[in-house]
Amino acid sequence: MNTPEPEFDDDDAEVTLTPRKRRKGIYILPNLFTLGALFGGFYAIVMAMNGRFENACIGIFCAAVLDSLDGRVARMTNTQSAFGEQMDSLSDMVSFGAAPGLIVYEWALKGLGKAGWIAAFVYCACAALRLARFNTNIGIVDKRFFQGLPSPAAAALVIGYIWVMDDAGYRAVSTLSVWPWITFAVTLYAGLTMVTNVPFWSFKDVSMKRSVPFIVIVAIALGIAIVTIHPPIVLFAVFCVYGLSGYVVYGWRKSKGKPVSVIATSTDEPDERGLH
Repeated sequence: MNTPEPEFDDDDAEVTLTPRKRRKGIYILPNLFTLGALFGGFYAIVMAMNGRFENACIGIFCAAVLDSLDGRVARMTNTQSAFGEQMDSLSDMVSFGAAPGLIVYEWALKGLGKAGWIAAFVYCACAALRLARFNTNIGIVDKRFFQGLPSPAAAALVIGYIWVMDDAGYRAVSTLSVWPWITFAVTLYAGLTMVTNVPFWSFKDVSMKRSVPFIVIVAIALGIAIVTIHPPIVLFAVFCVYGLSGYVVYGWRKSKGKPVSVIATSTDEPDERGLH
């Protein structure tokens, strides 16, 4: 007896032949750097809660290094993604917004009462505003410059100051009379500078693929050697210079009647004149 073959209509064939959609995934390599930066910020908060401010400062600086690498790694490996961009912003908010605000409050500002936590909140709020503005203006800002002080540099300015003072033996600063107010001023300066329109060089026009003179490699080696002499003072000095450089550039260009806005006249390449 011959068994009749099952009949299939066109709709069944169409269903069985339709390929299954691939699940969306995330790229591991750049997000590992981002998670490392996030861990640095979380580690810094835990260390500050335990009074180990030197370790907290090191955690923030390590987070800044990892944060500077995740984007470059993503571009070099062609693994950019919308998920990575959002993850990077959330990590920056923790490591360079909430963490420095909590650390500086615990180290010195809590001795000022309401003024102390207001200063810490202003810093944290300015970091959030700066990151939100960066994400929304990313397509219209000249790539050679940051619009306002970048949050990792602001965090390095505040944390570098704490590291220098802690290294000098000032560990119970919140109980002193003068140093909490100096810390108050440094915190507000770093926070408010993040939300200004002052141009700060972004270093994004420095290409890692271009050949450079031999002396550049020698200069980098000397720079690393200088940092190892005394990391707290050297790093704090570097970020103090950078934290003031934007105002110097702004004032110089203003005095010469040159353009000072970082909103780009063209969104193509950073080689074109973007200040106007």
